[in-house]
Amino acid sequence: MHRSIRNGLTVPFAVPLALVPLALLLLAPAARGGEADALPPAVRDANAQLLSQFFAQGGGASPAVLEYRRKLQEYQAARAAFDEEAGAYWSQISEKRKGRNAKRRSGQQVTLDDYVLEHPPLYNGPKRPVNPEPEETPEKPARKPIPVVADLLRAAQELYQFTPQRPASELEFKRVYARYALASGLTREQAVRVYSFETGGTGSYDVQAGIEHGGKRAISTAMGYNQLLTTNSVELLAEQGHEFIRALSDKMARTSGPARQSLEHKLAVLKKMVAHAKSVPDTWSEHEKIGNTAQGWAMHAMVLDIDIGPMLQTHKLLTSVLFARAKGYTRPLTAAELEMMNLTGDGTGLDMVTMPQAMREQVPTSNFFQRGGYERNPVAIRHNTVAKLLAITDTRMDSNSNNAGARELAGAF
Repeated sequence: MHRSIRNGLTVPFAVPLALVPLALLLLAPAARGGEADALPPAVRDANAQLLSQFFAQGGGASPAVLEYRRKLQEYQAARAAFDEEAGAYWSQISEKRKGRNAKRRSGQQVTLDDYVLEHPPLYNGPKRPVNPEPEETPEKPARKPIPVVADLLRAAQELYQFTPQRPASELEFKRVYARYALASGLTREQAVRVYSFETGGTGSYDVQAGIEHGGKRAISTAMGYNQLLTTNSVELLAEQGHEFIRALSDKMARTSGPARQSLEHKLAVLKKMVAHAKSVPDTWSEHEKIGNTAQGWAMHAMVLDIDIGPMLQTHKLLTSVLFARAKGYTRPLTAAELEMMNLTGDGTGLDMVTMPQAMREQVPTSNFFQRGGYERNPVAIRHNTVAKLLAITDTRMDSNSNNAGARELAGAF
């Protein structure tokens, strides 16, 4: 079938791929010297259309490139089908979560029907192929550096003219932590087993995520026995700062001489930090904003202090214990249950903790994750029910509790 083009030239709708170069020659202008404007507009449009069709069909491409394009199409089709299926699943997870929250607010009992009982789809289609030709990739913005101990100390000195008082030894920090934790209501089992899980049973009071077990680069600001983030430190100063001030004031009252002067300065700094942490609404997002500044780094430096650090580590866990009690859960939390709250947040963790054992055996772990977090979490995928996730947590705690740091902490209690 043909259609008319000005000047009486006719062009087929589809030119066989092998004839495209010939067709282009036939359509080339008689003019020389780059006089493209001599071509009638309709002919120029036909040329452009043929060129586009030619290259879209792989004209001039090597066999490797053609194979890459074929595999890329297969991958894109498979991924699109998976994303459609997964999107529907995770929308259902979100709706069920909203329903459970609404039930709890109105005092209704949550049942098995309030959870998605199918496991999420996992992508098992073809992998994205590697392009054999160099591709131009947009420059990625420089990754924001993660502050390490030296940065925290520098921020504390510059903003508060303060340097945290480091312990004389690891054992000294453990003893202060054990004493304060017991007095505050944590049990030896909870503290030691959570430490074993969080640090592998070997971590020091200033250990940072990524810089452990031979690691060379920090992967987050998580630090210490219970792996506090900068945001945790800001939030605890805002919410528990009054308790920290009271405890430090009591210690200062029992102290004299140069040691008292040092405590007076530390107390003044602590009060300023607490006031700043309280100056914003008491939400995670607002505390996170501070945590990402030098101000938050200075606050996080208190994790290293022999007086404030053990209190921060204790309250990182104690807030979960108190949250459970406030929600009417009076049975003591096992270390694995406490760790679930520590890892996933108090509300989500309590959802798992309050679940009867029979339901734990049936409810998939996906109910307590966002899609991105779940798909990046091989532990939650392999141990894909609440019961299995709690069991593997207990198993790791059992194993790591035999390591030297865990045994030393247990002895400190």
